[in-house]
Amino acid sequence: MKKIILSLTFCLFTAFAFAQDATSFEGKSFGEGVKKGDVITTAEVDAKLGKDTKKNMKVTGVVTLVCQKKGCFMNLALPNGETMFVNFKDYAFFMPKDLAGKKVVVDGFAERKETSVEDLKHFAEDAKKSEAEIAKITKPKKEIVFEAKGVVILEN
Repeated sequence: MKKIILSLTFCLFTAFAFAQDATSFEGKSFGEGVKKGDVITTAEVDAKLGKDTKKNMKVTGVVTLVCQKKGCFMNLALPNGETMFVNFKDYAFFMPKDLAGKKVVVDGFAERKETSVEDLKHFAEDAKKSEAEIAKITKPKKEIVFEAKGVVILEN
């Protein structure tokens, strides 16, 4: 009887030890990945920030554009037709260049900031925008920028 109980205990221990992590999102992961829990949509980012300048959060949205130079940034669609700029913590990872139209979850910090004309033009060049589109950039932009420490490209 002791051997049976010992065997069952060992089997249960083995099953738990080799169980897959069900706390992460299904999909291709970059950086630190994203653990499940408290995920909001891009439509909710402004409200969650409230009066704060910077706040930690997990956000899901659809990619509209990826840097075509290296994949070093991407934009997520906002419900008002605008986009939220997403860069990657410490320039530690890059996104596939063909990611536009896919849904992702990002984990990191949303921050209200003003992006300079110089930076906006640089990002437009990296996104392979035309010279005419780049020339139209003449004013800094107040926006919410997201610094992601982890990204998951969702499978569905």
